[in-house]
Amino acid sequence: MMRSDNVEKGVARAPHRSLLKALGFVDEEMGKPIIGIANSFNEIIPGHMHLKNLVQAVKDGIREAGGIPMEFNTIGICDGLAMNHIGMKYSLVTRNIIADSIEAAAMATPFDGMVFIPNCDKVVPGMLIAAARLNLPSVFVSGGAMLAGVHNGKKIGLSDVFEAVGRYEAGTMDEEELAAIEESACPTCGSCAGMYTANTMNCLTEVLGMGLPGNGTVPAVYSERLRLAKCAGMQVMKVLAADLRPKDIMSEDAFFNAVSVDMALGGSSNTALHLPAVAHEAGVKLTLDDFNTIAKNTPQLSKLSPSGVYFIEDLHAAGGIPAVMKRLADNGRLKKDAKNVMLTTQGVVADSAKVLDEDVIHPFDAPVYPTGGIAVLKGNLAPDGSVVKEGAVDKEMLVHSGPAKVFNNEEEAVEAITGGKIVAGDVVVIRYEGPKGGPGMREMLTPTATITGMGLGKDVALITDGRFSGATRGASIGHVSPEAAAGGTIAVVEDGDIIEIDIPNRRLNVKLSDEEIARRKAALPPYKANVTGYLRKYAAHVSSAAEGAIEIFED
Repeated sequence: MMRSDNVEKGVARAPHRSLLKALGFVDEEMGKPIIGIANSFNEIIPGHMHLKNLVQAVKDGIREAGGIPMEFNTIGICDGLAMNHIGMKYSLVTRNIIADSIEAAAMATPFDGMVFIPNCDKVVPGMLIAAARLNLPSVFVSGGAMLAGVHNGKKIGLSDVFEAVGRYEAGTMDEEELAAIEESACPTCGSCAGMYTANTMNCLTEVLGMGLPGNGTVPAVYSERLRLAKCAGMQVMKVLAADLRPKDIMSEDAFFNAVSVDMALGGSSNTALHLPAVAHEAGVKLTLDDFNTIAKNTPQLSKLSPSGVYFIEDLHAAGGIPAVMKRLADNGRLKKDAKNVMLTTQGVVADSAKVLDEDVIHPFDAPVYPTGGIAVLKGNLAPDGSVVKEGAVDKEMLVHSGPAKVFNNEEEAVEAITGGKIVAGDVVVIRYEGPKGGPGMREMLTPTATITGMGLGKDVALITDGRFSGATRGASIGHVSPEAAAGGTIAVVEDGDIIEIDIPNRRLNVKLSDEEIARRKAALPPYKANVTGYLRKYAAHVSSAAEGAIEIFED
């Protein structure tokens, strides 16, 4: 029995059929599988403004294969537009809202299968969480990446605009050139052009087996993306016929593959939040220690923007994610039996791929970095862990020791950075920006990009219990856990305390005795976030960043 029989079949369902007919259904459609389409179209995210066209292609594919599509919408915000003001407190929390809203719509409307259409930062993991929770036969097709802009003959992306602001503040760029960069950096619709969070998660959706090959890298404006969407609509009907469920696909092996490819790509540090959260919903345990274990044996093979000169369009031309998987499979770093929505295995996908540009996807024995792109650091400053994009750190900053300059929010830190109060050797500490403390764990691209733009990227580190945009590079260490609001050590760091960073050996310490740390913690007042509305609910139930900032409810 299909779930849609609950609204389509039998005398008792006459009222339901009447409502379906109000939607335009005809008798010949009754009894056919109904496929829900979770569409994240809106007019506030460049990565989502074109999704109506993709949805139509998906619908065409579903109908071609004998199904009936029913579309509904989810929310989504643009992290770039939310950056560096109160709006960013609402970014990570939307991951939960998206998952919850899809669950409600899909449970109330008995779909037989689902097609998920995300594109940007929290929408992708939110939909993956929803897919695991519903566990209906499903296929993902993302909106695709923005093309890179061009300035003075060089490809650029959004991160270059943020860094240009830093150069302007430092007096090394005039307002005219800043305006020119602003004008050209984001030339098309799509998720921002580098290996930032949105594109990292779209690529990893492909690796998890939930998207068709090309899902992560086909640019948004290519007609190939429309064809991919139509194929996704047809493929979900095959997945339904095979009764293949997301929890069958998103296995322990699938998450091993996702982290492996993440390391090879030098992806966004936000994957250390999103992959554990998706795994938790799928019933798979994935920890920060797993990231370090996999990184140790998986070199970084691609150096994409913001840490390199190549963009998603270049990765696509080089063979895309299948080519990266091939590199790993050929060197024993891919679980080849992992399932996918193609109804094959990831080994089949990898074996049929080709690497078309070794400057973009390096050979395994000639990597751009000897270990994976993300590192998890622990120590007395981060007993439960912290995260840094190691592959994007200047070699001068891999090991660093310097005095702390402490700020209790992002705004204070940005004011000090732009005001010239941060000097070479300093370690900027931004706290009370964690999941509970923010609340919402804001991304902080503005301070990191400003530091880089002002020419301090090789001299200044930044540490926070908040997080960073996927567009961040440099010695930016986030997700410090336990966070300040939970009484973590970062809450008792004072100006002038010496912070010791050792990325190769995965250590992050403040040069204080255990007794002094305990004394300072004992004097800490209880923390309570001064927020209302959804943020109050979020702060009350969110877990540590080390656990993926998932919602926790008492039984």
